[in-house]
Amino acid sequence: MPVVELAEVTKAYESKVAVDHLAFSVEAGQMFGLLGPNGAGKTSSIRMMMGITLPDSGSIRLFDRPFERGSLKRVGYLPEERGLYKKMKVLDQLVFFGQLHGLHAEDAHQRATSWARRLQIDDSLHKKTEELSKGMQQKIQFIGTLLHDPALIIMDEPFSGLDPVNAKLLEQTLLALKDQGKAIIFSTHRMDQVEKLCDSICLIHQGRAVLSGRMREIKSRYERNHVLVEFEGSDSFLRSSEVAEAKNFSGHAEIRLKPHGDAQKLLHEASAAATIYRFELVEPSLEEIFIQTVGGKVDA
Repeated sequence: MPVVELAEVTKAYESKVAVDHLAFSVEAGQMFGLLGPNGAGKTSSIRMMMGITLPDSGSIRLFDRPFERGSLKRVGYLPEERGLYKKMKVLDQLVFFGQLHGLHAEDAHQRATSWARRLQIDDSLHKKTEELSKGMQQKIQFIGTLLHDPALIIMDEPFSGLDPVNAKLLEQTLLALKDQGKAIIFSTHRMDQVEKLCDSICLIHQGRAVLSGRMREIKSRYERNHVLVEFEGSDSFLRSSEVAEAKNFSGHAEIRLKPHGDAQKLLHEASAAATIYRFELVEPSLEEIFIQTVGGKVDA
């Protein structure tokens, strides 16, 4: 049973079609990535799932029922824009958020304290929001999204403002939530996180889905024609007749072979020119698939 399902959803603002006959579904225990360049329609889609705006046509179902506001009690939403009270202490703010979701103050206090320990910000509970870094504030909003134990978690750019250590902590938390059977949808520009975390994706461009399905199946459609090489010595092999494109990052090379290029021949040429520590033939990354599909530059 899909936890959330969009069927031919369309949304226009005056003359601009923001979402154009978009369709996908997400099951319990599934991590789903909603991808696309700026202005593609990701946030518009999320806002319709949350009932902030209504589709012009098509339908949205939550928990196998037509959309109704009562279903939002089982949904946790992390918007891209921060919605914290700067002068309010963190713990007071989290308790308030929990009460908005129907929790008693004591229960909200207990859950907020537990989550703060888990996300390593318990020493900041009695500080004002304005005293904290952007990354810390993002973790506070993340906790506020989870206090009421939602079955569906929807996040717009959840890794925004996080350093690598805290991004890793958030990744581990999301995987644990997925293992508990939560359905998780997140929109992000961070292709590396999508590739590691998501079971399925939907890539939106100009409001339309241009690539969707399970991650493993999508990647299998593309030829395994990329080579990663770590070497010491001459880089002359990067100009081989087998190479379509090569980038050399001081002894770490990323190579795209020509169609039907011979990786074994390239390995022979590389071994003759340099000491090879790593030579790996891989499928294209999600970022490369993204660029090929959209036909433009990935937004930072």
